[in-house]
Amino acid sequence: MKLRITVDNKSYEVEVEVAEDDRAPSGPGYPPYYGAGASASLVAPSGPAPAPLAPPQAGPAAVADEQKVCRSPVAGIVVRVNTQVGQQIQRNDVLLVLEAMKMETNVTSPVAGKVKAIHANVGEAVPVGHVLIEFE
Repeated sequence: MKLRITVDNKSYEVEVEVAEDDRAPSGPGYPPYYGAGASASLVAPSGPAPAPLAPPQAGPAAVADEQKVCRSPVAGIVVRVNTQVGQQIQRNDVLLVLEAMKMETNVTSPVAGKVKAIHANVGEAVPVGHVLIEFE
């Protein structure tokens, strides 16, 4: 693939070899993939700018203090819950384990404290950002 780039007002034509699959992942945060040789035009929308996205509010109602919750870092299935309501935990203790795409992810405590509520059960599918554990 040949590209033309400009550096310090000097134009260069370079040839680039694709070392990996050139298909970009699709989904939130990624531009759409149009295939080799295709292009797309971007047109700025008219009117007021859209409101910024709010943080995910999956699970229980909005939490007053985000530092007192542990949210799911990935979408997955809960395979183990390693804590109980009322248990004292330390920072980085494994609270539960999620399975996503045949891989297990340990979800660790972001804070030290006491477990107030558990909002996930073994076998339950949880989305990214779901409140898993609340702390006192």
